[in-house]
Amino acid sequence: MASLSDISRHAGVSIATCSRVLNGSAHPVSEATRRRVLKAAEELGYAPSALARALVTRSSRIIGVIVGDIVDPYFAEIARGVEAVGAELGYLTMVCSAELGSEAELGHLRQLRDYHAAGIVFAGSGRVDDPSAEALATAVEDARNRGSVVLALAQRDFEAPTILFDNEAAAHDITAHLRDRGHDRITFVEGPAGLHTSAQRRNGFLRAGGTDTIPGGFAYEDGCAAANQLLASGTLPDAIVAANDEVAIGVLTRLRDAGVKVPEDVSVAGIDDLRPAHFVGLTTVSVPLHEMGRRAAQAVLENGAQDVVLPHALAIRNTTR
Repeated sequence: MASLSDISRHAGVSIATCSRVLNGSAHPVSEATRRRVLKAAEELGYAPSALARALVTRSSRIIGVIVGDIVDPYFAEIARGVEAVGAELGYLTMVCSAELGSEAELGHLRQLRDYHAAGIVFAGSGRVDDPSAEALATAVEDARNRGSVVLALAQRDFEAPTILFDNEAAAHDITAHLRDRGHDRITFVEGPAGLHTSAQRRNGFLRAGGTDTIPGGFAYEDGCAAANQLLASGTLPDAIVAANDEVAIGVLTRLRDAGVKVPEDVSVAGIDDLRPAHFVGLTTVSVPLHEMGRRAAQAVLENGAQDVVLPHALAIRNTTR
Protein backbone atom coordinates (compact mmCIF):
# COMPACT_ATOMS: atom_id res chain seq x y z
CA MET A 1 0.00 0.00 0.00
CA ALA A 2 1.30 3.46 -0.87
CA SER A 3 2.34 5.77 1.98
CA LEU A 4 2.17 9.55 2.35
CA SER A 5 5.87 9.63 1.52
CA ASP A 6 5.23 7.78 -1.75
CA ILE A 7 2.41 10.16 -2.70
CA SER A 8 4.46 13.27 -1.87
CA ARG A 9 7.38 12.11 -4.04
CA HIS A 10 5.04 11.21 -6.91
CA ALA A 11 3.27 14.59 -6.72
CA GLY A 12 6.43 16.61 -6.09
CA VAL A 13 5.16 18.18 -2.84
CA SER A 14 6.12 17.97 0.81
CA ILE A 15 4.69 15.28 3.09
CA ALA A 16 2.97 18.02 5.11
CA THR A 17 1.20 19.39 2.03
CA CYS A 18 0.26 15.88 0.97
CA SER A 19 -1.21 15.17 4.40
CA ARG A 20 -3.21 18.40 4.39
CA VAL A 21 -4.83 17.55 1.06
CA LEU A 22 -5.60 13.90 1.77
CA ASN A 23 -6.86 14.42 5.33
CA GLY A 24 -9.07 17.43 4.63
CA SER A 25 -7.13 20.04 6.60
CA ALA A 26 -8.38 23.62 6.54
CA HIS A 27 -4.80 24.82 5.87
CA PRO A 28 -4.76 26.65 2.48
CA VAL A 29 -3.41 24.65 -0.49
CA SER A 30 -3.57 25.84 -4.12
CA GLU A 31 -6.10 24.12 -6.35
CA ALA A 32 -3.37 22.98 -8.74
CA THR A 33 -1.41 21.36 -5.92
CA ARG A 34 -4.54 19.72 -4.51
CA ARG A 35 -5.36 18.18 -7.88
CA ARG A 36 -1.80 16.96 -8.35
CA VAL A 37 -1.82 15.24 -4.93
CA LEU A 38 -5.21 13.64 -5.53
CA LYS A 39 -4.12 12.39 -8.96
CA ALA A 40 -0.95 10.88 -7.46
CA ALA A 41 -2.98 9.20 -4.71
CA GLU A 42 -5.36 7.72 -7.26
CA GLU A 43 -2.54 6.44 -9.46
CA LEU A 44 -0.80 4.77 -6.50
CA GLY A 45 -4.02 3.39 -4.93
CA TYR A 46 -3.61 5.29 -1.66
CA ALA A 47 -6.32 4.91 1.03
CA PRO A 48 -6.06 7.61 3.73
CA SER A 49 -6.26 6.62 7.39
CA ALA A 50 -9.63 7.47 8.93
CA LEU A 51 -7.94 8.00 12.30
CA ALA A 52 -5.32 10.31 10.81
CA ARG A 53 -8.06 12.30 9.09
CA ALA A 54 -9.93 12.57 12.41
CA LEU A 55 -6.87 13.91 14.19
CA VAL A 56 -6.39 16.56 11.50
CA THR A 57 -10.03 17.63 11.07
CA ARG A 58 -10.96 17.06 14.74
CA SER A 59 -13.95 15.02 13.62
CA SER A 60 -14.48 11.31 13.02
CA ARG A 61 -17.29 9.04 11.85
CA ILE A 62 -17.44 7.26 15.21
CA ILE A 63 -20.53 7.01 17.39
CA GLY A 64 -19.60 5.74 20.84
CA VAL A 65 -22.30 3.96 22.83
CA ILE A 66 -21.40 3.63 26.52
CA VAL A 67 -23.40 0.76 28.02
CA GLY A 68 -23.73 -0.73 31.50
CA ASP A 69 -23.01 -4.31 30.44
CA ILE A 70 -22.02 -5.31 26.92
CA VAL A 71 -23.77 -8.72 27.15
CA ASP A 72 -27.08 -7.29 28.39
CA PRO A 73 -29.77 -7.67 25.64
CA TYR A 74 -31.20 -4.30 26.74
CA PHE A 75 -28.08 -2.48 25.58
CA ALA A 76 -27.61 -4.74 22.56
CA GLU A 77 -30.98 -3.61 21.21
CA ILE A 78 -30.03 0.05 21.64
CA ALA A 79 -26.69 -0.52 19.91
CA ARG A 80 -28.48 -2.26 17.02
CA GLY A 81 -30.63 0.84 16.58
CA VAL A 82 -27.59 3.13 16.48
CA GLU A 83 -25.84 0.83 14.01
CA ALA A 84 -28.91 0.61 11.75
CA VAL A 85 -28.78 4.35 11.08
CA GLY A 86 -25.06 5.07 11.37
CA ALA A 87 -23.81 2.28 9.09
CA GLU A 88 -25.87 3.57 6.15
CA LEU A 89 -23.79 6.76 6.14
CA GLY A 90 -20.43 5.20 6.92
CA TYR A 91 -20.38 5.76 10.68
CA LEU A 92 -18.73 3.20 12.96
CA THR A 93 -20.67 2.26 16.10
CA MET A 94 -18.25 1.63 18.96
CA VAL A 95 -19.81 -0.08 22.01
CA CYS A 96 -17.99 0.55 25.30
CA SER A 97 -18.88 -1.55 28.36
CA ALA A 98 -18.85 0.29 31.70
CA GLU A 99 -19.87 -2.57 33.97
CA LEU A 100 -17.60 -1.24 36.71
CA GLY A 101 -19.56 2.01 37.00
CA SER A 102 -18.95 5.73 36.56
CA GLU A 103 -15.16 5.55 36.62
CA ALA A 104 -15.29 3.20 33.63
CA GLU A 105 -17.77 5.52 31.90
CA LEU A 106 -15.39 8.41 32.49
CA GLY A 107 -12.49 6.50 30.94
CA HIS A 108 -14.52 5.60 27.85
CA LEU A 109 -15.78 9.17 27.53
CA ARG A 110 -12.25 10.57 27.56
CA GLN A 111 -11.06 8.07 24.94
CA LEU A 112 -14.00 8.84 22.66
CA ARG A 113 -13.35 12.56 23.13
CA ASP A 114 -9.68 12.09 22.16
CA TYR A 115 -10.77 10.20 19.03
CA HIS A 116 -13.06 13.15 18.21
CA ALA A 117 -16.14 10.91 18.12
CA ALA A 118 -19.03 12.52 16.27
CA GLY A 119 -21.43 11.27 18.93
CA ILE A 120 -21.26 9.85 22.47
CA VAL A 121 -24.39 8.07 23.67
CA PHE A 122 -24.85 7.19 27.34
CA ALA A 123 -27.24 4.22 27.21
CA GLY A 124 -27.22 3.35 30.93
CA SER A 125 -28.76 4.98 33.97
CA GLY A 126 -27.04 7.42 36.26
CA ARG A 127 -26.45 6.66 39.93
CA VAL A 128 -27.79 8.32 43.07
CA ASP A 129 -25.08 10.22 45.03
CA ASP A 130 -22.44 9.26 42.46
CA PRO A 131 -18.98 10.41 43.65
CA SER A 132 -17.87 10.69 40.01
CA ALA A 133 -20.83 12.84 38.96
CA GLU A 134 -18.95 16.16 38.92
CA ALA A 135 -15.97 14.76 36.99
CA LEU A 136 -18.34 13.10 34.51
CA ALA A 137 -20.30 16.32 33.98
CA THR A 138 -17.05 18.23 33.36
CA ALA A 139 -15.82 15.63 30.87
CA VAL A 140 -19.18 15.67 29.05
CA GLU A 141 -18.97 19.45 28.67
CA ASP A 142 -15.38 19.15 27.43
CA ALA A 143 -16.39 16.53 24.82
CA ARG A 144 -19.24 18.75 23.67
CA ASN A 145 -16.91 21.75 23.37
CA ARG A 146 -14.62 19.64 21.18
CA GLY A 147 -17.46 18.94 18.77
CA SER A 148 -19.06 15.67 19.96
CA VAL A 149 -22.84 15.40 20.24
CA VAL A 150 -23.54 13.91 23.69
CA LEU A 151 -26.88 12.20 24.40
CA ALA A 152 -28.42 10.30 27.30
CA LEU A 153 -30.95 7.46 27.01
CA ALA A 154 -31.77 7.41 30.73
CA GLN A 155 -31.72 9.85 33.63
CA ARG A 156 -28.24 11.28 34.13
CA ASP A 157 -26.74 13.94 36.38
CA PHE A 158 -25.19 16.02 33.60
CA GLU A 159 -26.61 18.32 30.94
CA ALA A 160 -27.45 16.49 27.71
CA PRO A 161 -30.48 15.97 25.47
CA THR A 162 -32.42 12.84 26.45
CA ILE A 163 -34.16 10.21 24.34
CA LEU A 164 -35.97 7.84 26.67
CA PHE A 165 -39.18 6.21 27.83
CA ASP A 166 -40.97 6.66 31.15
CA ASN A 167 -39.61 3.93 33.45
CA GLU A 168 -41.95 4.82 36.27
CA ALA A 169 -45.01 4.71 34.03
CA ALA A 170 -43.92 1.37 32.54
CA ALA A 171 -43.72 -0.26 35.99
CA HIS A 172 -46.96 1.40 37.03
CA ASP A 173 -48.87 0.16 34.00
CA ILE A 174 -47.87 -3.51 34.29
CA THR A 175 -48.65 -3.48 38.02
CA ALA A 176 -52.00 -1.77 37.45
CA HIS A 177 -52.81 -4.39 34.80
CA LEU A 178 -52.23 -7.18 37.32
CA ARG A 179 -54.37 -5.47 39.93
CA ASP A 180 -57.14 -5.02 37.37
CA ARG A 181 -56.98 -8.79 36.79
CA GLY A 182 -57.67 -9.48 40.45
CA HIS A 183 -54.15 -9.88 41.88
CA ASP A 184 -54.12 -8.38 45.38
CA ARG A 185 -50.69 -9.38 46.70
CA ILE A 186 -48.04 -8.31 44.20
CA THR A 187 -44.31 -8.46 44.93
CA PHE A 188 -41.69 -6.42 43.07
CA VAL A 189 -38.13 -7.66 42.55
CA GLU A 190 -36.08 -4.47 42.56
CA GLY A 191 -33.26 -3.48 40.24
CA PRO A 192 -29.69 -2.71 41.36
CA ALA A 193 -29.54 -0.36 44.34
CA GLY A 194 -28.49 3.20 43.58
CA LEU A 195 -29.58 3.44 39.95
CA HIS A 196 -32.09 6.12 38.94
CA THR A 197 -33.82 3.57 36.69
CA SER A 198 -34.24 1.13 39.60
CA ALA A 199 -35.81 3.83 41.76
CA GLN A 200 -38.14 4.94 38.97
CA ARG A 201 -39.44 1.41 38.36
CA ARG A 202 -39.89 0.78 42.08
CA ASN A 203 -41.83 4.07 42.42
CA GLY A 204 -44.12 3.12 39.55
CA PHE A 205 -44.84 -0.26 41.14
CA LEU A 206 -45.72 1.30 44.49
CA ARG A 207 -47.81 4.04 42.91
CA ALA A 208 -49.96 1.39 41.20
CA GLY A 209 -50.70 -0.32 44.50
CA GLY A 210 -48.01 -3.00 44.60
CA THR A 211 -47.65 -4.49 48.07
CA ASP A 212 -44.11 -5.78 48.72
CA THR A 213 -40.58 -5.33 47.39
CA ILE A 214 -37.47 -7.47 47.72
CA PRO A 215 -33.86 -6.66 46.73
CA GLY A 216 -32.71 -7.87 43.34
CA GLY A 217 -30.72 -6.66 40.34
CA PHE A 218 -30.89 -6.81 36.56
CA ALA A 219 -29.42 -10.30 35.98
CA TYR A 220 -31.02 -13.72 35.51
CA GLU A 221 -29.29 -14.95 38.68
CA ASP A 222 -30.93 -12.14 40.67
CA GLY A 223 -34.31 -13.48 39.62
CA CYS A 224 -33.41 -17.01 40.72
CA ALA A 225 -32.25 -15.68 44.11
CA ALA A 226 -35.45 -13.66 44.54
CA ALA A 227 -37.58 -16.72 43.73
CA ASN A 228 -35.62 -18.78 46.27
CA GLN A 229 -36.31 -16.13 48.89
CA LEU A 230 -40.04 -16.18 48.16
CA LEU A 231 -40.15 -19.99 48.16
CA ALA A 232 -38.35 -20.10 51.50
CA SER A 233 -40.92 -17.75 53.03
CA GLY A 234 -43.60 -20.42 52.59
CA THR A 235 -46.16 -17.97 51.18
CA LEU A 236 -46.11 -16.88 47.56
CA PRO A 237 -47.80 -13.67 46.35
CA ASP A 238 -50.50 -13.62 43.70
CA ALA A 239 -48.09 -12.05 41.21
CA ILE A 240 -44.46 -11.06 40.83
CA VAL A 241 -43.26 -8.08 38.80
CA ALA A 242 -39.53 -8.05 38.11
CA ALA A 243 -37.44 -4.95 37.43
CA ASN A 244 -36.58 -6.30 33.97
CA ASP A 245 -37.12 -9.33 31.74
CA GLU A 246 -33.92 -11.17 32.66
CA VAL A 247 -34.89 -11.13 36.32
CA ALA A 248 -38.44 -12.16 35.46
CA ILE A 249 -37.14 -15.13 33.47
CA GLY A 250 -34.95 -16.12 36.42
CA VAL A 251 -38.00 -15.99 38.70
CA LEU A 252 -40.09 -17.94 36.21
CA THR A 253 -37.48 -20.67 35.74
CA ARG A 254 -36.85 -21.18 39.44
CA LEU A 255 -40.56 -21.30 40.31
CA ARG A 256 -41.28 -23.86 37.63
CA ASP A 257 -38.29 -25.95 38.75
CA ALA A 258 -39.81 -25.95 42.23
CA GLY A 259 -43.14 -27.23 40.90
CA VAL A 260 -44.99 -23.92 41.08
CA LYS A 261 -47.44 -23.49 38.22
CA VAL A 262 -47.13 -20.21 36.32
CA PRO A 263 -49.56 -18.55 35.81
CA GLU A 264 -52.05 -20.81 37.61
CA ASP A 265 -50.41 -20.40 41.04
CA VAL A 266 -48.44 -17.19 40.51
CA SER A 267 -48.38 -14.65 37.68
CA VAL A 268 -44.95 -13.36 36.59
CA ALA A 269 -44.22 -10.22 34.56
CA GLY A 270 -41.19 -8.20 33.52
CA ILE A 271 -40.28 -4.91 31.87
CA ASP A 272 -38.43 -4.24 28.55
CA ASP A 273 -39.77 -6.93 26.12
CA LEU A 274 -36.34 -8.21 25.14
CA ARG A 275 -35.99 -11.10 22.69
CA PRO A 276 -35.71 -13.79 25.42
CA ALA A 277 -39.12 -12.67 26.72
CA HIS A 278 -40.69 -13.89 23.47
CA PHE A 279 -39.06 -17.33 23.82
CA VAL A 280 -40.76 -18.02 27.17
CA GLY A 281 -44.05 -16.20 26.51
CA LEU A 282 -43.35 -13.61 29.23
CA THR A 283 -45.88 -10.90 29.96
CA THR A 284 -43.94 -7.64 30.01
CA VAL A 285 -43.83 -4.00 28.95
CA SER A 286 -42.58 -3.34 25.44
CA VAL A 287 -40.23 -0.35 25.45
CA PRO A 288 -38.68 1.35 22.39
CA LEU A 289 -35.00 0.42 22.81
CA HIS A 290 -34.25 0.01 19.11
CA GLU A 291 -36.01 3.28 18.30
CA MET A 292 -34.06 5.07 21.05
CA GLY A 293 -30.85 3.91 19.39
CA ARG A 294 -32.05 4.97 15.95
CA ARG A 295 -33.02 8.42 17.17
CA ALA A 296 -29.72 8.83 18.98
CA ALA A 297 -27.82 8.14 15.75
CA GLN A 298 -30.07 10.52 13.83
CA ALA A 299 -29.40 13.22 16.43
CA VAL A 300 -25.66 12.75 15.95
CA LEU A 301 -25.99 13.04 12.17
CA GLU A 302 -28.15 16.15 12.56
CA ASN A 303 -25.76 17.60 15.16
CA GLY A 304 -28.33 17.98 17.91
CA ALA A 305 -31.55 16.72 19.47
CA GLN A 306 -34.59 17.76 21.44
CA ASP A 307 -35.62 15.93 24.62
CA VAL A 308 -38.18 13.25 23.79
CA VAL A 309 -40.12 10.61 25.74
CA LEU A 310 -41.12 7.63 23.57
CA PRO A 311 -44.24 5.52 24.27
CA HIS A 312 -44.32 2.02 25.76
CA ALA A 313 -47.03 -0.68 25.57
CA LEU A 314 -48.11 -3.74 27.53
CA ALA A 315 -47.24 -7.11 25.97
CA ILE A 316 -49.62 -9.64 27.54
CA ARG A 317 -48.54 -13.26 27.06
CA ASN A 318 -48.65 -16.60 28.86
CA THR A 319 -47.14 -15.93 32.29
CA THR A 320 -50.03 -13.95 33.74
CA ARG A 321 -53.58 -15.10 34.22
